[in-house]
Amino acid sequence: MPVDDGRRTRLAALDHADADWAGLHVVVFGLGVSGYAAADALLQRGAHLTVLSGAPTDHQREQATVLEILGAVVRFGAEHQQRPGPGTDLVVTSPGIPPTHPYMRAAAAAAVPVWGEVELAWRMRPREGAAPWLSITGTNGKTTTVTMLERILQAGGLRAIAAGNVGTPLVEAVLHPQPYDVLAVELSTFQLHWSSSLSPYASCCLNVAPDHLDWHGSYEEYRRMKGRVYERTQRACVYNEDDSTTRELVEDADVVDGARAIGFTLGLPGPSMLGVVDGVLADRAFVPDRRYAAQLCTVAELAAGDEAPSPHYVADALAAAALARSYDVPPAAVRAGLVGYTPQPHRGQVVATGAGVRWIDDSKATNPGAAAAALRAVEHVVWVAGGQLKGADVEDLVRDAAPRLRAAVLLGADREVIAQVLRRHAPDVPVVQIDSIQTDAMDLAVTEAARLARPGDVVLLAPAAASKDMFSGYPERGDLFAQAARRVSGAGR
Repeated sequence: MPVDDGRRTRLAALDHADADWAGLHVVVFGLGVSGYAAADALLQRGAHLTVLSGAPTDHQREQATVLEILGAVVRFGAEHQQRPGPGTDLVVTSPGIPPTHPYMRAAAAAAVPVWGEVELAWRMRPREGAAPWLSITGTNGKTTTVTMLERILQAGGLRAIAAGNVGTPLVEAVLHPQPYDVLAVELSTFQLHWSSSLSPYASCCLNVAPDHLDWHGSYEEYRRMKGRVYERTQRACVYNEDDSTTRELVEDADVVDGARAIGFTLGLPGPSMLGVVDGVLADRAFVPDRRYAAQLCTVAELAAGDEAPSPHYVADALAAAALARSYDVPPAAVRAGLVGYTPQPHRGQVVATGAGVRWIDDSKATNPGAAAAALRAVEHVVWVAGGQLKGADVEDLVRDAAPRLRAAVLLGADREVIAQVLRRHAPDVPVVQIDSIQTDAMDLAVTEAARLARPGDVVLLAPAAASKDMFSGYPERGDLFAQAARRVSGAGR
């Protein structure tokens, strides 16, 4: 039997935790959170392991020491990342590594399979009684929806956890010594790209807008990866009735016989849909008689304090409710979970008020679609934006937002790109560019925003761009914005 055929046959048989993983020669590419979890799981099952990573942090050096004690070979540095060594059976990659990376190209040329940690986790589930996956992707709203879903499932008395792109590696979740009843799984397109055999109980794509085009190479490929979330779905493919792309992805998916298409909408729900009726979230999909609806909770009950929930927040709640209802969680538990849910930081939080101005941190709005949703929720706004656009186009975003803009304060690597679009579509809107590339740039931006804002305005951080040109990530960017906003407004909150 040719080597490639033998390798494929052996890997195909690796479909549960107790399969024959021993002796498998595996390279784990990347020593992040998911890479370490994957390496540990493989070593525990007797695989021969090599771990490759870039320049290490102190924490990664400590992790490497642990892995070496367990028998792994760990190599740091780009010089070790050219091609798989002879005899490599499998590469397990960190999700952020693109297929264009030289090592991944070399693996493909040598017919060495590449999995992500998510694919590994799916294949390491228990042979019997594995927790079903309720999987969520989308350009925007994934983490809010998956953590809402986690809260709903727990309110229904289920042992559940949000895992995947949200933080807890899926390998850890599926191998937990106290098994979960069900998993709320957040999946990015990076993770979906490196997955090929997932079969979720229910799945959802919240929305699709251009993002990560530098990684995927085109919008078409990015869209195709979003659609992978629906492949092999067993019971319910949840789509956004208000985003036709998600419906098309369901129509194109190869699903298990009997799986249903379930829509959610901010309008009145039709049969097999969830929606809003007279301010009430209503389910017409998972009820005995679809002429009627199960009441889940009111829109007002989703509000955080005095702030009315934004439309995209309500949409996320509907999606989470649809997935939970597909798993037979009762309406009362859906309500309890949604009402008891605490929104995640940096997602539309009011962080300060003063002089009649509200300051909102939506630092997680890292692409134009998310920024557009944030801007649509406010009027008379001083917009703080900029960073790394990742190849995204901001023409539609700026054109639609122009009537709302009091002013714009721009910072980050691609600030001039946004400034040029503002000059075309909002020539009368004052634009200030912050030239500093240090973290004090946010202080300067907030000072300028305070100068430009008028009573009744909102100062909104909705960058439409990634953050790592200037910050450690979107949380630091949001924290610095909030700190500066409290300083200039004299707010104590």
